[in-house]
Amino acid sequence: MSITEHELEIKLEEVEDPDIGEDIVSLGLVNDVTIDDETARISLAFNAPYAPSEMAIGNQVRDVIEDAGLEPDLRAHVGEEHGFDDEVLPKVRNVIAVSSGKGGVGKTTVAANLAAGLEKRGAMVGLLDADIHGPNVPQILPPESDPGVTPNEDIVPPRSDGVRIISMGMMMEDDDDPAILRGPMVNKFMMKFLEGVEWGRLDYLIVDLPPGTGDATLNLLQSMPVTGSVVVTTPQEMALDDTRKGIQMFNKHDTPVFGVVENMSSFICPSCGDQHGLFGTGGADTIVDKYDVPLLGEIPIHPDFGADGSEGALVKDDDSEVQRHLEDLVGEIADRIGEANRRTVSENITQEPANKLPTETKD
Repeated sequence: MSITEHELEIKLEEVEDPDIGEDIVSLGLVNDVTIDDETARISLAFNAPYAPSEMAIGNQVRDVIEDAGLEPDLRAHVGEEHGFDDEVLPKVRNVIAVSSGKGGVGKTTVAANLAAGLEKRGAMVGLLDADIHGPNVPQILPPESDPGVTPNEDIVPPRSDGVRIISMGMMMEDDDDPAILRGPMVNKFMMKFLEGVEWGRLDYLIVDLPPGTGDATLNLLQSMPVTGSVVVTTPQEMALDDTRKGIQMFNKHDTPVFGVVENMSSFICPSCGDQHGLFGTGGADTIVDKYDVPLLGEIPIHPDFGADGSEGALVKDDDSEVQRHLEDLVGEIADRIGEANRRTVSENITQEPANKLPTETKD
């Protein structure tokens, strides 16, 4: 029995967005439905590649299509018609700011492991080290080559574990050389990293912000189309106090806060596996309750992090308990990115379906 495109679209109303709680058709997440012979081609307004929730929705869509006796062909596309700004960094799907209210809480470690974790899932990822005065990304993700230069004098970022990275640390002659720069020069380098780097197509650009709420951070928030932010803290009250200020900064600049990551939440004894709250417990819960933001994850202290930094601080042992914490964190952040994007689509829903573009990628 044949089915029409309209009938198939009605069937897709059975698929509910688990985060928003409405069906994907009503939310405007179905761009286009076409049936060609025995194949149903569906364009979905998804923008968070390899996010578990969007992959689950995609699987439900496939089930509906197969139940209708058709072969599914899913694609993902969002654009200006969905409320997305493609003037700045047009080849980058999502810009994620990783921040902290103060230094020393493991912000860069979280940013680097987030970038590497998304790349491991299959995404195209870049990592911009915006901490000009403390550029530690090359220590955690050692570049495999020096940066290149295009004929237009744009920087070509090298890769590390598949992640494209750029950092002030690559520009210094010696690792111990300090970046002694005043505000205007810091902003000049920031704009070069933002506008003068040939990132190529990226699903995610992770930006490791400088700690605090200073001028460089504010300029970046005003210059980039930031999808949302992840705030890193530790359980100590001093760190939490600065974290509150950081969240308020994002709120004042209308930048979504995806949630809080509590780093160094406990110490896992490598001998017996017991956990100990060296810096207290439950500190991030006070932030979550006050500002109504999710606790994205708790990352314990563990030797698997390679604290000496000699081989970077990425956790590469798949059997590591810390690796499991990080994988859960990466999935949670990807889901929050996806939810934010789908809400943007639903808020900018149009009556006419979006035309499919040649640059669409398979879901």
